[in-house]
Amino acid sequence: MNARLLLAAAVIPLGLIIAAVPENTTRPYKLTAEELLNEVSEGQQFMSPDEIAHMIISNDPSLQLIDVRSAAEYEKFSLPNAINIPLENLLSEEYVDILNQDVKLNVFYSNSSNQADQAWMITRQLGYNNNYVLQGGLNYWVETIMNPEKPAEGSPNEEFAKYDFRKGASDALGGGAAVSASAGSGTQGNTPPIVKSKKKKGVQGGC
Repeated sequence: MNARLLLAAAVIPLGLIIAAVPENTTRPYKLTAEELLNEVSEGQQFMSPDEIAHMIISNDPSLQLIDVRSAAEYEKFSLPNAINIPLENLLSEEYVDILNQDVKLNVFYSNSSNQADQAWMITRQLGYNNNYVLQGGLNYWVETIMNPEKPAEGSPNEEFAKYDFRKGASDALGGGAAVSASAGSGTQGNTPPIVKSKKKKGVQGGC
């Protein structure tokens, strides 16, 4: 897809998101539209499917995948150990300790990047750190990791090395068949218990 179209798709809701995020009168953290646009233009929010696949396979304890789709979509299929926070519930007080922390690396994902981008913009506006977006969403994840395409003969060695990694990751994660997993099968659709950190006195969060 044309890079300008991708940028436009991310920027169009920018003004509405900036306006929708509640003001904090004691801690001015809101970015200007220009500041947020610069971060979006540079793609600072994205983590590639290869990076995420490596972290999943390595059982990296710092990774926290957050599915921002509906509960129904999450139950049909989700990435390993992901938790579900539907986009419309993102500002709920119960999720503040998950989204506003400096221990886990939160990675939002949705079918494409759209909803996950919106989740990132909102949390970025709130001043929350360690929040990122799975580049391309589940659609790109399936294309690159679960069903990787073998490079053509004569392709650079790096392309074959990338393909070998992706093929190994696909095998480890169940291949393309995992995408059609039915609701309730396996462990991918189950939300692990969340242990919230205790609130510190004087620290404000939430809406």
